[in-house]
Amino acid sequence: MTQQKNSRNVKGNHLNFTGWRQSNLVKWMLMALFVILFYLNLAPHIIPETYNITEGSVSDKDIKAPTEIRDEKATREAEEKAANAIEDSYSIVASRNDSLVESIFLRIEQLNADDQVSKEDKIDIYRSEIPSRYDQHIQIFVKSSNATTTYNELLLEEMSNVAKEQRYTIPEETFYKLPQLSQEQLTEMRMVAKEIVRKLTIEPIRNAETARTQVAEMVNSSTISNRTAREIVQEIARFSIMPNRFFDKTMTDEAREEARNNTTPIVYKENEVIVKKNQEITPDLFALLTEANVLQGTDHHWSRIGVVLLSLMLFAFLYVYLSQSSGVGLKRASYNNTQLLMLLLIYLINFGVIQITSVIQSETANVAGYFAPAALGIMLITLLIDEHLAMASTFIFSIVGSVILNTNTSLLLDFKFGVYIIVISLAAIYSIKHASQRSAILKAGIMVSLFGSFSVLTMLLMAEQLDRMPMLYSLGLAFGSGLVTSILVVGLMPFFEISFGILSALKLVELSSPNHPLLRKLLTETPGTYHHSVMVGNLAEAAAESIGANGLLCRVGSFYHDLGKTKRPSYFIENQTNMSNPHDTIDPMLSKSIIVAHAKDGAEMLKAYNIPKQLRDIAEQHHGTTSLKFFYYKALKEAEGQGVEPDFKEEDFRYPGPKAQSKEAAVVGIADCVEAAVRSLRNPTITQVEDMIHKIIKNRVDDNQYNECDLTMKELDKIAQSLKESLMGIFHSRIEYPEDVKQKGNEKEQI
Repeated sequence: MTQQKNSRNVKGNHLNFTGWRQSNLVKWMLMALFVILFYLNLAPHIIPETYNITEGSVSDKDIKAPTEIRDEKATREAEEKAANAIEDSYSIVASRNDSLVESIFLRIEQLNADDQVSKEDKIDIYRSEIPSRYDQHIQIFVKSSNATTTYNELLLEEMSNVAKEQRYTIPEETFYKLPQLSQEQLTEMRMVAKEIVRKLTIEPIRNAETARTQVAEMVNSSTISNRTAREIVQEIARFSIMPNRFFDKTMTDEAREEARNNTTPIVYKENEVIVKKNQEITPDLFALLTEANVLQGTDHHWSRIGVVLLSLMLFAFLYVYLSQSSGVGLKRASYNNTQLLMLLLIYLINFGVIQITSVIQSETANVAGYFAPAALGIMLITLLIDEHLAMASTFIFSIVGSVILNTNTSLLLDFKFGVYIIVISLAAIYSIKHASQRSAILKAGIMVSLFGSFSVLTMLLMAEQLDRMPMLYSLGLAFGSGLVTSILVVGLMPFFEISFGILSALKLVELSSPNHPLLRKLLTETPGTYHHSVMVGNLAEAAAESIGANGLLCRVGSFYHDLGKTKRPSYFIENQTNMSNPHDTIDPMLSKSIIVAHAKDGAEMLKAYNIPKQLRDIAEQHHGTTSLKFFYYKALKEAEGQGVEPDFKEEDFRYPGPKAQSKEAAVVGIADCVEAAVRSLRNPTITQVEDMIHKIIKNRVDDNQYNECDLTMKELDKIAQSLKESLMGIFHSRIEYPEDVKQKGNEKEQI
């Protein structure tokens, strides 16, 4: 059984195309609600939440970090703590103190050997020159080191200052003893002093005084036997010893800076609580919240503008589809406002279940988004409105869903969820679009589960996320999503069908079952009418599909269109087998009343059984306001035979209507009349059938029966052609073709 659906003429056609249902103002208001719906679902996941709190106040809720936030103050404190933990760095500066000893003794040897200089002058020279040689030695060393960049300037400056601070002062009596020394003594003393200074300065010396305390012992253990010589060696050695281990500020600063740089920043991860409920907002916390841009008054206008533009873009996509669906602008688009309202509600429900999943996702793992029944809306749109509109909605749901389920704040949307929603939506459309039973929804849910799981597995493999448990968890959630989706669809379908009067394909197939009480009643009480209804259904379905109308609705509507005949079955010719026609013995006006009553009676019976309004409309409208000419002329003839003026008009013999309000009702009416007419012909030819179809359609057009259902002449031609082809197939053995007629004529001539 063909189940083609056309949303623009298929579902919701029972609604009157008047008032708010076709109001352009209402249509634009609904479209504005779509934009608002998009904005409200996107904004919370793009624009950071702000809080109305002040310094010193108490927070009435937990405040979480909208993104990863660095606590600058805490980070600086941690850096300084790490830097302070670094001990001072000291460097060894080998200033070659033995060369100072060498220069002092060489000067003494030189001056003692000069007989031209008096002893007193020598003492004065020693008192002046020897102490100055200490500073000269330092200056020469610093200058040469700067030239070779052996040591940094700050270290050399520290060395110079400390060495000068720890300079040893030679006792005055030592200068009086120096002129007494011979060259031999001085040579020995020089060697011993140099060796002592060299040994003592090999080790790091921070405090020169400590090293100087060892000089006396070392001199006493030397080869010098002369007491005066030993005393002089001790003093010159002590004088020549200076510290060689100095605080290195440059190295210390570098080490501490490295410690600062290696300190892990103190950060609040996304969704980590910054401020707990009932916690006081300290100045530091307030500064942190200000830095995080979560305080009310924080300027997020660019984000808001971006969300508005994204919402308008999604609306524009939907607008273009709805506009081009009929080739005209939205003002005249053939989706009525009831369908748009239903679409809006479906969008709201679908976004709602995704939002709920995002809340669960934030409390658990970020892969919980795979459990979102995002194909719910797609299934509902496919079943209740149109599979092509469902295809267009797939794009919108994937964009909005990937924003809602996004857990990476550095990106606007999560690509994996966008792909996932597209895959399960397409699987839902192609597995549900031809559904004829509600069990097909569960099967479609399984298909969604399989395709969803496959897409998740594919993305996990591409990302090389091969951990067993997380992979099984993700696949399990994706599989469960399809099952939950099908359960929700089964539960929501009756709500939409009842609330919006939607007659879905599933419902139509259920109503077409011969086991339905009304169809069993029709079959058992009026078998002729039942057979006629089935034939009309075959004709009407094909004719409706030829013009893009709902063929399944026409078929099922045909099954019920003559249900009213069950009240007085014997008054209808198809049920008068082996019996006389009761109309031959009753007044034509009474006959008319009985005949026209079947349309209204049928609609009332259908209403009593809660049959959807579209089918009731077909039963009530399939005759429109056509005239029962047979009984009208019979009444005229009887009045003429009685010699009285008729007290009735032709309008009194018309059906009360209303005229067909939908193309489906019009098609069923034409098929009903054509089937009865062709059945009444004896050995009809194809020409007779074709002429009869055109005559019936022409009479109804001339009678303005289709003025309220938007049938065009082109569509009526297609209906006529479809009826002709269907009748040729149904009554093939009865219809005589031109060649058959000619052959029979030749046979008669021969006889």
